[in-house]
Formats: sequence, structure tokens, C-alpha cells
Amino acid sequence: HTAHFDRHLFLSSGFVPGFLALPPTEPPLVRDHPFVVIWNAPTDQCKQLEIPLDTAAFQAVTTPSAVPGQFLTIFYEDRLGLYPKVDIIKHKIYKGGIPQNGNLTEHLAKAKRTIDHYISQDSSPGLAVIDWESWRPLWDQNWGSKHIYQKLSITHALHLAPFLTTKKISQTAKSQFELAGRRFMEKTISIGIGKRPSRRWGFYLLPDCFNYGWNKPGYTGRCSTKAQKQNNKLLWLWERSTALFPSVYLHMTLRNSPLAALYVRNRVQEALRVAALPKHLYTAPVYETGIWYENVFVTCVFLSFQTDLVNTLGESAALGASGVVIWGGTRDYNSKASCQALSEYLSSTLSPYVANVTAAAMLCSRLLCKGNGRCVRKNYNTAHYLHLNPSSFRILKASGKYVAVGLPSASDLSNWVENFTCQCYAGWSCFPKLRRNHIISNVCSQNKDMRQNIKFPVSCNGIFFFLHTVAENKLCVVQHICNPVLAEM
Repeated sequence: HTAHFDRHLFLSSGFVPGFLALPPTEPPLVRDHPFVVIWNAPTDQCKQLEIPLDTAAFQAVTTPSAVPGQFLTIFYEDRLGLYPKVDIIKHKIYKGGIPQNGNLTEHLAKAKRTIDHYISQDSSPGLAVIDWESWRPLWDQNWGSKHIYQKLSITHALHLAPFLTTKKISQTAKSQFELAGRRFMEKTISIGIGKRPSRRWGFYLLPDCFNYGWNKPGYTGRCSTKAQKQNNKLLWLWERSTALFPSVYLHMTLRNSPLAALYVRNRVQEALRVAALPKHLYTAPVYETGIWYENVFVTCVFLSFQTDLVNTLGESAALGASGVVIWGGTRDYNSKASCQALSEYLSSTLSPYVANVTAAAMLCSRLLCKGNGRCVRKNYNTAHYLHLNPSSFRILKASGKYVAVGLPSASDLSNWVENFTCQCYAGWSCFPKLRRNHIISNVCSQNKDMRQNIKFPVSCNGIFFFLHTVAENKLCVVQHICNPVLAEM
């Protein structure tokens, strides 16, 4: 009974006191990386212009282009099966327009062939994102430009049963639409998981929180009870998804605003709540997507303020997300000027911050969670972050890799212990006890050549984190921690 009560508290309150165990979660896809940042942008034009892009801090570098065999594969509407949709701008109906008119059998057959083409049959880990945005699976969420799906569904129902009353027709149309949409989504993701189980599958933008209205006084960012109940109705989807991919794009009006943190924080927290709804042995990982400003021209703009990197990447890491996916469109990097701007932004702003946050998440995991879990805020609605203290650490770049060098102070450790708890990976215990006058000796790399190339002091004076390139993806403590820190249970 206690376990059930604890789970209910987590799902309903968002507050995670130190004594309350979070449900176990899936171990990270990238070993020893509780939080990863994946770069996904079409930067071929920048390469052709020979403009260097600093992507060394990312755990995977991919492109949304039609390139097979990537760590991250995005299946757009025209790239996976026969997705029924309506283009209201071109006034065209594709593949039946609404899911009730779609050919599910032919769709699944084509989807299988597409999956075979883009994802190899090996067991390498990775992410598979189904990017279907034209309609939403719940009838009541198809408003605005998506209202066309309600209209066409009513016409479809009326054609099948013209004798029904107006009220009954609307109810029938809703039922038919949601059932057909569910079948399309369930069958498609099940095919993907069945054919490539080593990949983590989910739908882009889901779950959503619809926590807009930041221009109104008293904005809290909280997801409405209505939105949460609607997400609960999609339990069938969460039960089949092996990852969740909500969006945290920032509207330009949230630029450098404290409201941005509230907006992102509650969207991430809702995704984590939803991930814990299925009665599985562990929760599905949550990967936030976006991490740009979104403007009226539907292009991506750099998060030019450091505070907004904290409000997006920082919030995601501190709340317990498994990572973020940073992506953009072709129009964002299609000129020399845009590529040069991106190059400068990566090297001066984004990559150093990514290196800091990923290293901090790794260090906190090792020190607080024995490396068997990730650090999560005890109270989600606070401004405590997984950052390396600049007074204790330096973020450097050597031999093409980002390196965090330093030693956590007593204050650094106290801050993490006070404000963070551990979410254990499934099958592991991750709660060490804090003791004094104890030395941890944890050497995970014997690569002497690397240490010689870095040319750092060989004396025992701190923690050396090596954030390797994409091919290696490994953090290593190559020196002993020489101050009293932790002892295991």
C-alpha cells in the first residue's frame, strides 16, 4: 500500500521530498550519461562553405536529412507510411485526409519498408521520433487550423448514417475519429518497436501541456487540470511509447524572461508525470525537443541569452529528463552569414554550457546516486540547477574535447544533497550515505596518452571529466578525489 501511495503522490503533486522514492527509470542509452544533448540540424551547407561547427560537447550529432543509420531518426509525415492529412493552405487531401479514410494495411506495409531503410537491424541504441503534427489523437484538441478534421469527420459520419440527429452525428464522428487515429498511432509505433526494439520510440510534441497565456498577469506555467485529464486519456499511447518527446521551443516573447522557466518547467514535469502513468517496471525516458526561440516566420533563432539556456537545457536536466534534442530546419543554415553566426554561437555559448550541464549531471549521479541513477530536484518548482560551480571547475577544450576540471567544494555538495534526490535506474540501488573523512578512488580511464596530450597536473588535485567525441561518449575520472566526499551504503 505504501508503494502505491508514494506513486500517487509523485503523479499528483510534483513535489519530491527526500524520503519519497521516485519510480525507477530506464538506464541511459549513452553509458554513464544521465543527461545527453543531441544535435540534429541540416548543416551540410556550412560544411560545403568550410565553416567549422563546434559540436564536440554533444553526445550525438545527426541530421534531419534522409540519411540512414543515425543515432536519431525522425520520421516526418511524408517519410513513414501513408499518413492521412489535410493541407489547408494548398486545399489538398492526402491519403484519405482523416484517419477514418486512411488505408491502415497499406500504411503499415510501407512503414515497415521505411523503417528497414532508415534503421539498421543491429542492436545499437538510439532514438526514433515520429513527427506527425497535422492532427491530434484527441478530438477536443483539434482546434484552430486543425478544426478541419472535425468537420471532415462529421461529414464522414453523416455519409454513413444520414438519419442520425445532429448531436448523435457529432458524438459518432468523435468516436470514429479517435478510434481510427488511435489505431494508426498504436499500430505504427508497435511496428517500429517490434522491428527495432533497441531504439526508443515516441511521438513528437506528445505529451503537450498547452500552458500558454504567459502574457496574462499571474502566469504560473502550470498545466491545467483539463490538459492533464486529456493526457490521462492517452494512457494507451504512453503504454506503448518507449520514449516521450515533448517540445520546449520558446516563443520570442519569452526571451530573457523568468516566465520562460515556468513555461518549460511545467511542460517537462507533465511529461515526467505522464511517463510514470503506465504500470511498467520503469518509466520511459523523456527527451525535450527544440531549445531555440520560435518566431513568426517559423524559423529557429539562437537562445542568445544565457538565462534562456538555463530555462531550457538547465530546467530539463534538473527535473530529471534523459536529455534534449536540438534541431533546426534547412532555412536556418542556408547561407554563409547564418553558418558563421551558428559557428560563433556554438563555440562561444552553446557548447560550453552543454559541457557544463552534462558534466554536472554525471558528477551528481556519481556522488549522490552511486552512478546508478540521475539527480532530480526534490521540489520541481524551484530554481536549483545541475551546474558546475565556476569557482570550483573550469570548462576547457583540449584535443578537440571539452573537459571539466576541478573539485566540488563542500558547499557544492551540500547544495546538491539539500536540493536533489535520486531516481534510480531499473534494477539498481542508488542511495549512498554521506560521510566525512573518506576518500573515493575511482579511476575509469588508463589512457596515458590522453593524459599526456591534455597536459594537466598529475598530482591528486581534483576531478578530471573527459567529455569525449561522439564515437566515444564517455566520462572518466582520471584522478582520485582527494577531499572527503561520500561513502557508499
